[in-house]
This record gives sequence, structure tokens and C-alpha cells, in this order.
Amino acid sequence: MNFNFNVLLTLTLLLSSVNTLAIDKVVYGEDNRLDQYEVMNQTKLDLQRSTLAMIPKNKLKKQKNQDSDTYKAIDSKINLCEGERFNKQVDVADCSGFLIEKDGRQYVATAGHCATSVTDCYDNYWVFDYSKKDPRDDARTIEAKNVYSCKRIVVQKLSRYTGEDFALIELDRRVEDRAPLEYRTKKSENIRKGEKVFVIGHPSGLPSKVAAGAYVRDDSDFYSFETNLDTFSGNSGSAVFNEETGIVEGILVRGDEDYKYNARKDCYEANVCKMGSCGGEEVFRMNRILYLGR
Repeated sequence: MNFNFNVLLTLTLLLSSVNTLAIDKVVYGEDNRLDQYEVMNQTKLDLQRSTLAMIPKNKLKKQKNQDSDTYKAIDSKINLCEGERFNKQVDVADCSGFLIEKDGRQYVATAGHCATSVTDCYDNYWVFDYSKKDPRDDARTIEAKNVYSCKRIVVQKLSRYTGEDFALIELDRRVEDRAPLEYRTKKSENIRKGEKVFVIGHPSGLPSKVAAGAYVRDDSDFYSFETNLDTFSGNSGSAVFNEETGIVEGILVRGDEDYKYNARKDCYEANVCKMGSCGGEEVFRMNRILYLGR
């Protein structure tokens, strides 16, 4: 009886932690999200190349072409109100991630709640260049060379007690055409309150967005720091960069409610907060991943 009760309690806490840690995100002040073609900073464009979308395999259909194989994104739309930004764009990504390297081995870093089981590994692709290259690009066609499968989840942590929320994934083949991102490793060094940050990922499953104009609001927690980045649910696993150095400081893991239902219009509107208000967007520190640390 005690054993069964303990097992039940453990499962209940685990499920509760997943729901808690996967909290949605929100817009702070002005919506700073930009499509790839709108980004003028070459450094940010170079960094964007090394970020990925986690897309369910049933949302990508392989196409046979004369020149090369491609994948086509199968439409899936949130019921956003008319006038909401990006409400006409395809939205097939469930999470975000980014390419890193440790001792010659490549990994995709993402949020722990994005990769909780073998099923999460086998049922999803990891995709580069799911983005809008120009205003007319619908981002539905993806070159097959940019579509990877998960070979295995190397390490994963999801804790409601410490707030740890990360996973490292090994892909089915080595990435040769883009560089792994640099990330903070020294445990004695941390980003500080007031320092500027930006994020690259897939808010609400949309094509890749770069969002800057944010800063660290609270740096007091050992495992994570709080920001006012404009992020949404599909941003889970996104790389959060130091604006000054360009290194990855952490993984976007949770935040405030991202959409509010408008009963009169029967649709959803983005939740907009003032820069210093609402709960903030939480970022798990890269230098707290023991597997990567020095």
C-alpha cells in the first residue's frame, strides 16, 4: 500500500510539474518580434541559422521534386483575432531549440518539458530554416537537408522544486553547414540584472522570430533568471542571448499567459503587459547544466 501510494504521489507531482513548467509566455510593452527578412543585424541573422524548430512529423509532408526533396508544412492555425500580428502565418512548431557542441559532440539544447519521453524523440523532427526569408515567403516549404530526426535524448531534467528544465538531444546525423552556438559555461559567472538580452525561436509555433529590446529583470535565482522578452508557448527551448556578447545565456522555459480569449469576438488576443509588470519570462541558465559545465 505504501509503495503504491508513493508511486501515485510521484506521478502526480511529475504531471503537475510538467503543467507548471510549460506555462505560456507574453508580450511586454511593444511587440518586438521580427521575421528573418526584417532583421537588419547580420550577427543576429548568423545566430538564427543555428536555431531549430521542433515540429511533429505528422505536420510535415515529404515532397518529391526534380531538383531536390522538400517538406511541406501542413497548415495548423490558432484562432487569433483579426488584426493580431502573424495571424495569417503557418504555425506548426511545438518547441524551439538550438545547436551547441561539447567535446566535439553536437547537441540540440531545448527545454526539458519539450522532451520528456522516447515518444517525444521519435515523433518529432528538428528543423533548421523554418522562417520567412522575404515578405512573400509563406515558410511552408523546407529543404529536406534541413530536417533532422532525434536519435536519442542524451540528458533531460524537469524539476518543480529547483526549476531545472532542460534537455540535450542527439540528432540522426552531424550538422555540417552551420556553426554551433557559443554558450556560458563558467558557473562563477552569471548575467546580471539590467543586462540586455534577445531571443530567437518559434512563438506560437510560427516561423522563426527574433525578439530584442528586453533585459534581465531578476537575477537572484541560482538556476534561472527573469526577463521581459516577448515570447509565447512555442518559444519553449529558445536560445536567450546576451545582447552585448552574443553568447547563449540560457533556455527560455516558462512565463506568463500569452493569449486571452475575447468572448465577444470568439477569438484570442495577445496578452500585453507593461515592461515591469506581469510575472516575467523565466530562462534556465546554461551554466547550470552539469553535463556541459567546467
